[in-house]
Amino acid sequence: MISVLIPIYNYNIVDLVNRLHSQLTKANVAFEIICIDDASKESYTKKNLQINNLPYTNLIVSEVNNGRVKTRQLLSSKAKFEWLLFLDADVLPKSDDFISKYLEFLNKEYKAIYGGFAYYKTTPEPQFMLRWKYGKKHEEVDAQIRNRTPYKVIISANFLITKTCFNHIHLKIKDEGYGFDNYFGALLKENNISVYHINNEVYHLGIEKSDTYLTKKELAAETLLKLDQENKNIKHDNNLLALFLNLKRFYLHYIFALFFKLFKKIMRQNLLSNNPSITLLQTYRISYMCYKYLA
Repeated sequence: MISVLIPIYNYNIVDLVNRLHSQLTKANVAFEIICIDDASKESYTKKNLQINNLPYTNLIVSEVNNGRVKTRQLLSSKAKFEWLLFLDADVLPKSDDFISKYLEFLNKEYKAIYGGFAYYKTTPEPQFMLRWKYGKKHEEVDAQIRNRTPYKVIISANFLITKTCFNHIHLKIKDEGYGFDNYFGALLKENNISVYHINNEVYHLGIEKSDTYLTKKELAAETLLKLDQENKNIKHDNNLLALFLNLKRFYLHYIFALFFKLFKKIMRQNLLSNNPSITLLQTYRISYMCYKYLA
């Protein structure tokens, strides 16, 4: 028995829901698909309403924009089954046995199972290159590698979790923002939730333009700062936060903050170019983090 939960904002999810519904029906399992439209544009809402014609499928339209965090919590509150499969709207299952692979883990000892992320090999247009290159390098990771540090590569776009665990962990997140996967991963580790990774990827389709994504990476760095400030000594496997804390320990964060101030424009020119350096992106992120901490 499984509840598939999808938050939506300005995205057409008809193809995704049809594929999921077909796989769930074929698996002969009790299921429901619940989607919450978080005050999208009317054009998207009209298209997505057709999924209500499918059995055990419901699209709920919110009149106000609640944000990703609250929308996920609302989805959980409406789910009637104990196992929750969260998917982002801008994904598609990589395989035709996507659902059946997850169903194998319903009665095992793990409380959260992460399927992973994948990207099409075709090189995107130049304005999307930063997001695509970062995803290929840091998100498209084999399950064997992810299981070495299970709380590190936590991607909320594709994971199965018990409702009990989700509510216990996710309700501790009160704020909206970008980068809360890091926070959620830290909370999973802090609460000793058994996590397992499998190769059951979804393709990430909604790749942002480079300037939009760079802004989101800045917001994610600020979320990490907030995580450190509000949850001192919380357990985590985040490399960027660990590096920041080490720099701060030896007062090197002053140097990195100055570096960001002096070279921000030059770094951005590369990152927004047709051939951005992902190594430079990591330098940009840590120096930005130091700069914001001292601002």
